[in-house]
Amino acid sequence: MLSDIEIAQSAEMKRITEIAADLGIDEQDIEPYGHYKAKMSEALYSKLADKEDGKLILVTAINPTPAGEGKTTISVGLSDALRRIGKKSVLALREPSLGPVFGMKGGAAGGGYAQVVPMEDINLHFTGDMHAITAANNLLCAMIDNHLQQGNELRIDQRRIMFKRCMDMNDRALRNILIGLGGRANGIPREDGFNITVASEVMAILCLASDVADLKERLGNILVAYNLSGEPVYAKDLGCTGAMTALLKDALKPNLVQTLENTPAFIHGGPFANIAHGCNSLRATKLALKLGDYVVTEAGFGSDLGAEKFLDIKCRIAGLAPACVVLVATIKALKYNGGVQKQDLAKENMWALEKGIENLRTHIENMHKFHVPVVVAINRFATDTDEEVKFVQNFCSDMGVEVSMCEVFAKGGEGGKDLAEKVCETIDLVSGTEFKPIYDTHMTIKDKVDKIAKEIYRAEGVTFTAQAEKAIKEIESIGFWDLPICVAKTQYSLSDNPNLLGKPKNFKITVRDARLSSGAGFVVIYTGDILTMPGLPKAPAALNIDCDKDGNISGLF
Repeated sequence: MLSDIEIAQSAEMKRITEIAADLGIDEQDIEPYGHYKAKMSEALYSKLADKEDGKLILVTAINPTPAGEGKTTISVGLSDALRRIGKKSVLALREPSLGPVFGMKGGAAGGGYAQVVPMEDINLHFTGDMHAITAANNLLCAMIDNHLQQGNELRIDQRRIMFKRCMDMNDRALRNILIGLGGRANGIPREDGFNITVASEVMAILCLASDVADLKERLGNILVAYNLSGEPVYAKDLGCTGAMTALLKDALKPNLVQTLENTPAFIHGGPFANIAHGCNSLRATKLALKLGDYVVTEAGFGSDLGAEKFLDIKCRIAGLAPACVVLVATIKALKYNGGVQKQDLAKENMWALEKGIENLRTHIENMHKFHVPVVVAINRFATDTDEEVKFVQNFCSDMGVEVSMCEVFAKGGEGGKDLAEKVCETIDLVSGTEFKPIYDTHMTIKDKVDKIAKEIYRAEGVTFTAQAEKAIKEIESIGFWDLPICVAKTQYSLSDNPNLLGKPKNFKITVRDARLSSGAGFVVIYTGDILTMPGLPKAPAALNIDCDKDGNISGLF
């Protein structure tokens, strides 16, 4: 059996000019990065401005488990399957972060025969977007410290600098550091730290900006610190907004690649869903909608995180309305949510399946609260028994949603044709969307958090620590109370406790802190022990990755 990277390396890719031509894009509107990937020109947006948008399909999932749900694999396979049934589909996904690639997760370009390629490029440096974001973020940090060194005209309180450095790697040793040591010439000593690049507000801004002018304005609105009088200091006050924009102007352009079956795919932007808003760039999604009749996109982790933020943040900001939500699950993952240990998931266990399927029920109900239709996609394994499959099918029928058993990992688009047909039928049955966010932004910050906790997580309420109360009061006092909420929470549970699987009951969400992302346009709410700089596991994926003398990469998923 071939590994994912072996399948990807044996793919017959088309030149990126052919993929662009298939979408009706002239060669002059693409900026090639080699033969198989390219960025889109700014001129393309104005050329397509009057074109009608296609249908937006959001792929999300139940809470992730060690068994894996295959959300990206289903996204790729569905897009390929739509083409196989005669639909003009386009894929729009996030860029992988180097942190998880070399850490625990490995590659993030789909799997089996449902992948985006060139897989190695996408998982590694790609077109340099991550590096550009890192550089822009760290330029701002350097300007802050230089301002302190050169006399501190803005009277920045070095104890209240809100903006951290970043790097696109898991490195726990950099979470909390001391800088400026070694004497007067080396800067002002202070506490600092690093976030992973995908948790940087600059990443969120890149993914939510509509154009270069909007990008520049959002960068200028980043809250970097408070001064000695307790007043906010923004990036624009330091005068480096133009330089940051210069570093990001090319990164703002979406990247075009292809699937194994040559379906066009935009891979652009990559904020994490448990510590950021978890979906690809607004610009890539909007461009895809102009170029395809059906656009398949994905939101990170379970629907309680990625999909909620996609719907409440991205759709609200961009004026998008999904035509359908595809909710991915596996029978193994449902049994895991029912209490079965990982090593026993291949065995039939109807009791655990019946218990664990309550997690799927909650996610279906949650998506219906946004007034969008749902189709369940079961990523099928050979160990799934007929009785287990029948149980899930009957459950979905009782819930009033279509369900499809998918085999895109093994069969590519052919294994997703049933899902594609059911998604199209579901969209056709709904005359216009009634999509509506779960909360009104004019509510107070605490009320919005309470609404999400009760409606989506099914908590009894929210407990705010003294630090959280203080932070929220300060954010509201400087005029940012009416922004969407971005909750940083564990992906493994509907609650803020990763050990509470299935559908937890009788719990409260504890909010320990809040931070303003004024440039991105949302308030980050921290729950549990979520970290914005992950660490490497005991046996990192980097140990399995190699490159031979001819430059051939192996072990990358």
